[in-house]
Amino acid sequence: MESHMIQRLEPPKGKVRVVLDTDTYNEVDDQFAVVYALLSQEKMKVEAIYAAPFFNDRSKSPADRMEKSFNEINKILGLMPISYDHFVYKGSRDYLKDLNEPYHSDAALDLVKRAMASSEDDPLYVVAIGAITNVVSALLIEPEIMNKIVVVWLGGHALYWPDTKEFNLYQDIVASKYIFDCSVPLMTIPCMGVCSHLLTTLPELEAHIKGTGDIGDYLLETFKGYQADHFAYSKVIWDISTIAYLVNPNWVETNIVHRPILTDQLTWSFDLSRPSMRVATWLNCDAIYKDLFRKIRGEKE
Repeated sequence: MESHMIQRLEPPKGKVRVVLDTDTYNEVDDQFAVVYALLSQEKMKVEAIYAAPFFNDRSKSPADRMEKSFNEINKILGLMPISYDHFVYKGSRDYLKDLNEPYHSDAALDLVKRAMASSEDDPLYVVAIGAITNVVSALLIEPEIMNKIVVVWLGGHALYWPDTKEFNLYQDIVASKYIFDCSVPLMTIPCMGVCSHLLTTLPELEAHIKGTGDIGDYLLETFKGYQADHFAYSKVIWDISTIAYLVNPNWVETNIVHRPILTDQLTWSFDLSRPSMRVATWLNCDAIYKDLFRKIRGEKE
């Protein structure tokens, strides 16, 4: 059983099928990740995008932000040179409260349908870059999909970090605990301690993607508008790390570890009898940004 799990956690080889679960209206990094995934057709076929709920000081409610994310995804797609139909699905309007009551959102139901149509030899990669409720709801609706998907989640902090009070994780505690407790193949990219140095700046973006087309200019203006003063300011574009792992796993150093326990105090606890997962420990930021910028610019390697 454990050897089978480790086999399923091997870095992907060749082109993979992907669905992307994203809180796109939250910051500015999701927009970059959506574009990066869509421009990486040599390594992945993006079959659907799901809008995830979130709540912050710019929000009225998780439902409001999920709707805003849905609209933002469609706005991005409208700027891309390819037409996408029946591609974006609304997710849960709230965070999971009870494992016995999963949310039957359009996103969760679509994930179940796509996963059940997949084979273990050709799993569906579920790239989650927001709260994990949509994914966990699908797992609870149809547990059989655990045998047909691999989840890649940007969530939590490094396993050595003193706490794991990370946005995607702490707003969605019930679902976050479950994703570590269940047996779905899981790869995580921690935020603080791993992804936290995936930084860029306004001058760098102006130098590399300004004037490259509608989508490049939109990403630049979105980044510029996120911060009033860009003097000596840099911003982590967290979410592109998940796409980079699928584009080239050599850019993301990983280890196989026993799944940690997420405590009520939002810390990690450890039990060596738990199933395995894969976790990122280091990113090649230069290689990732070089690939992203080239694709936005429409350049070949």
